[in-house]
Amino acid sequence: MTKQKKAINMNALKRFWRWLLGKTTVDEKVVEVYEDVKDKVEDVAEEVKSRAKAVKEELADVKEALEEVVDQAEDVAGAVAGKKRPGRKPAAKKPAAKKSTAKKPVAAKDANAKPAAKKRGRPKKKK
Repeated sequence: MTKQKKAINMNALKRFWRWLLGKTTVDEKVVEVYEDVKDKVEDVAEEVKSRAKAVKEELADVKEALEEVVDQAEDVAGAVAGKKRPGRKPAAKKPAAKKSTAKKPVAAKDANAKPAAKKRGRPKKKK
């Protein structure tokens, strides 16, 4: 084949290809599939972000709990060594109030009255 015939065949082939693409809906299908995939990717990305946020919060909680465990382990090690428990220091004791030495008058008691008994503990069950 000569160059001229090859060029004509190539032009005819190109025209046929353009005509074929114009008649099919392949490009429309590609666009449709692209839109669907794009929507799905956006949904998945949103889900991944929300899960990552939840994991981050849980890891913060775990970190706080582990810090508390470390503090408690240090307290246990101190107790094994014989140290006293750490905590609030007791408030300074106030001096006790002075008791008066004056005698209080005793009320006249009825001779026939029994002294009141003090109740202690739970009442006994009746059978």
